[in-house]
Amino acid sequence: MDIVLQWLEHHHVVTGLRAALLFFTGLLVAHLLARLTIRLSKNLTPHHQVLLKRLVYWLVLSLFLASVLKELGFSLGVLLGAAGVLTVAIGFASQTSASNLISGLFLIGEKPFQLGDVIKVGETTGEVLSIDLLSVKLRTFDNLFVRIPNESLIKSQMTNLTRFPIRRFDLQLGVAYKESIKQVRELLMTVADANPLCLDEPSPLFVFNGFGDSSLNIQFSVWTKRENFRDLRNSLQEEVKNAFDAAGIEIPFPHRSLYAGSETAPFPITIVPAKADKADKAGDDADISP
Repeated sequence: MDIVLQWLEHHHVVTGLRAALLFFTGLLVAHLLARLTIRLSKNLTPHHQVLLKRLVYWLVLSLFLASVLKELGFSLGVLLGAAGVLTVAIGFASQTSASNLISGLFLIGEKPFQLGDVIKVGETTGEVLSIDLLSVKLRTFDNLFVRIPNESLIKSQMTNLTRFPIRRFDLQLGVAYKESIKQVRELLMTVADANPLCLDEPSPLFVFNGFGDSSLNIQFSVWTKRENFRDLRNSLQEEVKNAFDAAGIEIPFPHRSLYAGSETAPFPITIVPAKADKADKAGDDADISP
């Protein structure tokens, strides 16, 4: 027992125990303050709540880590100087990361999208999972995880598909030249009125785009809530096809005619009767028989 007491009274042991106690206390305090920050920042967006939570957590933990190092006998001035030199060296070695960091600050300030929004960057479309200082994480509709560097988002075109509460679906179709445009317009409006996902305001839009190679080109645009966009796109096209079939309106497909010119004679075609063909075949068999 005396040996244990003497060991505990040793200077290095006591210092180590106090440093460990400070470290675990810092973890606990940082965790509690981060949770408290989320509760007190309900007026902020989820994106800003997450960023503020991380900032509070690492700031508090850094203060406790500095106290732990001081308790262990490290000179904070020397550590800060070494950290400055290391930061400069890392900055020269990682210019891409620095560019992503600056781009991340621009994204945070500009706020082109938030957590939960669906965005399209190039050929990638997905839901925003997190917005960090170096990259943005997406989950695609086929459940793939995609990491996009912030610099790429700043330099390329980005489309936010869920920024506004309603979206417009543009249905491109063509009808035969013999059809009445007035009848087609009335039929499309009837289909839109019967579809519960189509909004009355803004009202559906009928646009005659002109005369195509084999059809009258039409654009029919309807509005819907953003969460119903996919269902509307599927249901409206099926309903338009069924309505056109019921009304006898033709949806043409491209035709191609081959013309060889007047100088080229037509290919000669001879139709051989089936009986004559069989007789000839029988004669050939007789000629080759022994």
